Amino acid sequence: MTEQVEQLEFQAEARQLLDLMIHSVYSNKDSFLRELISNASDALDKLRLEAFRNKDLDVDTSDLHIEIDIDKAARTLTIRDNGIGMTRDEVVGLIGTLAKSGTAELRQQLREAQNAAASEELIGQFGIGFYSSFMVADKVTLLTRKAGESSATRWESSGEGTYTVAAVDDAPQGTSVTLHLKPEDAEDELHDYTAEWKIRALVKQYSDFIGWPIRMQVERRSPATEDGGDEVVTVETETVNSMKALWARPKDEVSQEEYTEFYKHIAHAWDDPLEVIPMKAEGTFEYQALLFIPSHAPFDLFNQDARIGVQLYVRRVFIMADCEELLPPYLRFVKGVVDAADMSLNVSREILQQDRQIKAIRRRLTKRVLSTIKEMQSERPADYRTFWGQFGRVLKEGLLSDADNKDTLLAVSSFASTNSDEETTTLAEYVERMKEGQEQIFYATGESRQQLLSSPHLEAFKAKGYEVLLLTDPVDEVWVDMVPEFDGKRLQSVAKGEVDLGSEEDTSEAERSQLEQEFAGLLEWLQETLSDHVKEVRLSTRLTESPACLITDGFGITPALARMLQASGQTVPAEKRILELNPNHPLIVGLREGFGSRGGDDALAETAELLYGTALLAEGGTLDEPAKFAHLLAERLARTI
Repeated sequence: MTEQVEQLEFQAEARQLLDLMIHSVYSNKDSFLRELISNASDALDKLRLEAFRNKDLDVDTSDLHIEIDIDKAARTLTIRDNGIGMTRDEVVGLIGTLAKSGTAELRQQLREAQNAAASEELIGQFGIGFYSSFMVADKVTLLTRKAGESSATRWESSGEGTYTVAAVDDAPQGTSVTLHLKPEDAEDELHDYTAEWKIRALVKQYSDFIGWPIRMQVERRSPATEDGGDEVVTVETETVNSMKALWARPKDEVSQEEYTEFYKHIAHAWDDPLEVIPMKAEGTFEYQALLFIPSHAPFDLFNQDARIGVQLYVRRVFIMADCEELLPPYLRFVKGVVDAADMSLNVSREILQQDRQIKAIRRRLTKRVLSTIKEMQSERPADYRTFWGQFGRVLKEGLLSDADNKDTLLAVSSFASTNSDEETTTLAEYVERMKEGQEQIFYATGESRQQLLSSPHLEAFKAKGYEVLLLTDPVDEVWVDMVPEFDGKRLQSVAKGEVDLGSEEDTSEAERSQLEQEFAGLLEWLQETLSDHVKEVRLSTRLTESPACLITDGFGITPALARMLQASGQTVPAEKRILELNPNHPLIVGLREGFGSRGGDDALAETAELLYGTALLAEGGTLDEPAKFAHLLAERLARTI
């Protein structure tokens, strides 16, 4: 049958990405082999699992392995496996295009990367290991046949914007990737990928722990004999990796380099792990685990389809790549392996959700990860700051869902505050610095530190020396309502309810009562005039510089939280807020005097509208009718000229 070859174009973003990779200089080109071997290992894992699930699948799993073939004359390097293989559609979907969100962001970051190491980290974060082949090859040929199917597919590209796909009649099950290596550089012997010693060294460095045999034909030379016989060269097939499960070896027998390379293998990452967590449990539930806390957040950390990243094995047999049941979603950045001693090999996700052993393992893994973070916080503060900068935002999600570990999560969390421009603080440290007689932990939520520091809500707190936590992550809007107190101290928003910052220097009760009487008429009129916007108008104790601010009821929903709920599709009833006035501000004093002399005329009504609008804008809110506000402001300014 005549072979039908179809030429296709790369997806636009993938084409630009390929161009960046091919024409960039990487300090560690060797990493391409790790990526291709990892892909082959994944294919073998998937075939083993599919054979357990589908007893009718006609495949031979008795000798699953990876082969590396070197052809010096042709300058090709082939990585071959007899794993699950791919269909034509899978080839086009997984390799011909780059169907991942964040590609445009990656391209921009690659352009801006200042050095090769930074570029490599970005490549790793976006999980595009196959494309690393083009760092060392002028052309890449992929031949693959899906397990259980008769037809095969050949994919080929030189990485210049197009690729070809052809149906092939006769091909072994699995996948082979052949790299047509770039011309030899006589001055760069360290990157000669046709040298047996080089490939052997790379396998030992990066993939020694792979659970499948990696085989390669190696030359054996017998020295010339004393009677003048020639040197004898024989070729043998040799397994060049140890296949030792790293998580099953004693910790003192594993080097940090081995842990690092294993992490990079299972996480498809380029960064070094920030923390290694080996575990072994014996007794009712026996299992071994090897977990890693990365040093860099993956690009999809906050995507809805972000994967957990912990693999499940049973007695060294791969079961599941991303086992969501092993860790809670707020620990989805953790990578690693869990190897259980006793569990059904054909276990499904539905069974896992009900499995008592899995639930017990999940509890133990969660507590161990959190205790490790706590140790890092106290013993290695620099690493903790790195961790919190990368993963603090996602860890705080646990405060919403994990009541059992709430206290630990609060203890390991840290927050920006008005106490320092650079250092974050724990809640325990905040409590230690509290003023005498202070019974509440004050906090402010908003989009940025700068916005919060300029908010009128903080004026009296700053003036009187009260520390305020500055919470700027979206999750902060939610968890603060679910954590009522810490160490017996109630959490209090500076923008919700009433606050008492009284001191000896403050207005006396008699003077306060006098102010209330003087402003009673104005407050009543303003509440009626602004009834479409506010539920109450009252005098403020939290303002020192601004004329007014808007406050949410103690049990109300903040505007930011309301916007978040609406964005998620929830219906949020409209809720009016409280307008607080600064009785010492010239504008409010003048407003009171004007109202006392002529009542609430049209000019004062316009001033009331402008007062409300400026209070809303000062906290970063959005006006309902910005055009109307701009018109009123322009007219008022015109009358002052």
